[in-house]
Amino acid sequence: MTKKITLPLTDEIIADLNAGDSVLITGAMITGRDAAHKRLFELIEQGKNLPVDINGEVIYYVGPAPAKPGHAVGPAGPTSSYRMDKYTPALLERGLKGMIGKGARSNEVIESMIKNGAVYFAAIGGAAALISKSIKKIEILAYEDLGTEAIYRFYVEDFPAIVAIDSKGNNILSKG
Repeated sequence: MTKKITLPLTDEIIADLNAGDSVLITGAMITGRDAAHKRLFELIEQGKNLPVDINGEVIYYVGPAPAKPGHAVGPAGPTSSYRMDKYTPALLERGLKGMIGKGARSNEVIESMIKNGAVYFAAIGGAAALISKSIKKIEILAYEDLGTEAIYRFYVEDFPAIVAIDSKGNNILSKG
């Protein structure tokens, strides 16, 4: 059975999500990849404010392709999440509630997810064109100079994903 969830994520929604659940996500999420994460992390280290309030947010690890006429965005498939792992615990400490990407996460990230009550969704790699159909509107929020790796806000309807790691640390990606 597929669960339909609406963003923002609440603690109650997160607690009801279990590793392996198929979900359709509707609402607003932010995006960011390596370069944006590095900049956010540096600001945190310097004790400065972030250009985007991440408290309660879900971040999608994506660098969307330019939109074709009549579309909000071009192909928008997930990138490998491990590349954000060194920055993720600091963001979770500041209230990030969910992440969407592909591939495994480090033990440090999983421990931080449990501590901070967060969830990791896996989007389907290779399905960038399909995923882009769920993205209805985008707006740039920060780091426009990074181009497709800037931080955007995506408004999505029925964005398909799987709960890869739940807030209890259950993990469909682990080998053991």
